[in-house]
Amino acid sequence: MGAITRTPVWLLWLVMMMPALVLAGWAIIQGPEKPMPMGILLGLFILCPLLYWGLVQWGRKPGMPPTAAAQAPQVKVEPAPAKPPLRPIDKEEETALQGCFPWSVYYLQTIEYLPQAMICRGQLRTSPTEAYDTVRDNVRRQFGDRFLVIFQEGMQGKPVFALVPNPKAQAQGRAKPLTRPGLAVGLLLLTLITTTAAGAGLMGLTKAQGEADPSLLWQGLPYALALMLILGCHEMGHYLTARRYRMDTTLPYFIPVPFFLGTFGAFIQIRSPLPHRRALFDVAIAGPLAGLVVTVPLLLWGLAQSTVVPMPEEGSGLLSFEAINPTASVLLALMIKLTLGSQMGLDQAVHLHPVAIAGCLGLVVTALNLMPVGQLDGGHIVHAMYGQRVGAIIGQVARLLVLGLAFVHSELLIWAILLFFIPAVDQPALNDISELDSRRDLLGLIALTLLVLIVLPLPGPFARLLF
Repeated sequence: MGAITRTPVWLLWLVMMMPALVLAGWAIIQGPEKPMPMGILLGLFILCPLLYWGLVQWGRKPGMPPTAAAQAPQVKVEPAPAKPPLRPIDKEEETALQGCFPWSVYYLQTIEYLPQAMICRGQLRTSPTEAYDTVRDNVRRQFGDRFLVIFQEGMQGKPVFALVPNPKAQAQGRAKPLTRPGLAVGLLLLTLITTTAAGAGLMGLTKAQGEADPSLLWQGLPYALALMLILGCHEMGHYLTARRYRMDTTLPYFIPVPFFLGTFGAFIQIRSPLPHRRALFDVAIAGPLAGLVVTVPLLLWGLAQSTVVPMPEEGSGLLSFEAINPTASVLLALMIKLTLGSQMGLDQAVHLHPVAIAGCLGLVVTALNLMPVGQLDGGHIVHAMYGQRVGAIIGQVARLLVLGLAFVHSELLIWAILLFFIPAVDQPALNDISELDSRRDLLGLIALTLLVLIVLPLPGPFARLLF
């Protein structure tokens, strides 16, 4: 998204998560037996997608059309001149640029000058990795760090090179501090306070009781620690993997709120272009997998501490924590069966322990991030696996499937609408042609399978066999 709009990623993510958080907060505060007023629901349906679209348009960079993400990497760029020079190199430099493309590696045919890039078209004569490394190194020798070299699929399926001005070189001396440990620690401590208060509310503590005896608020600490551990591990997975590839990235920042669940999550911002599709895949999948490593044992423990209750007459969904339907998710059903066993029946629900609520929220966050659309982790994964163009097609199909699934999971309806406002085309890596190895392809398929197991309700015949 950084290649399209200057609007902060955390703000767009917050708008996208707002409907789910409002619904979850309503279910926790009012209980599943009291439906949300229709006016609020309509407001969420209308305002959140419009707000998301408006924020993207408000922050759109001058001269950057919606499809420009296919020609620019994800780099935070300082404001550029209103009219960049159409021809950023002179005739002598053009001759030097032509010499950067050995005929045995990439036979250069034409150079096309655009406001945002120089497009170098030709014929690939060796492996994509060798071609990119050779041309990149030659460009660096001739022009230093003046340009970023991008290698991506062209309009006719042929790989093309694009040279874009390097924002880091242009912004030397004006760069702001990337990591602010004081801010990160301050937000973490503040979020610990707000999530502890939210957890105490989940334990049944009223506002009057909390004011009379503040020590009772410590009852919410298990929920707070579990939820922050899940969210923190998710973001640290992204952060550590990005640092392993020597990319510039901020520290994970939590977003505290004094209501609902106590937090709107956590985020990081990567301010370097991704070097290749392997790095794109590794950074994208590291977050969901790291989050799941923590989510699964916490959820199993929390379910073991939960209680079985009668199923509400109006039924319940994946976010009805007071009486959650075990068949709302295939993965959740398997975990409930593993922990509660013979206590469960088809006419029974589960009143979740606060740690189990944090675990369920971890599953929801994982599923949302694994949606194979645009800038989400799942969108990065399918882009890295199948290429930018095929990944965009998969994103379009996923939007329609989630919209259909929303008729079964009503909680997904607002997310389904928001997915249509997320750009389907993911920005390319610098080397966007070299493919993944078989191990990463298998890991990507496992991640997408986990997404299906989380969001897909347990079919009736299997539910009767399991419970």
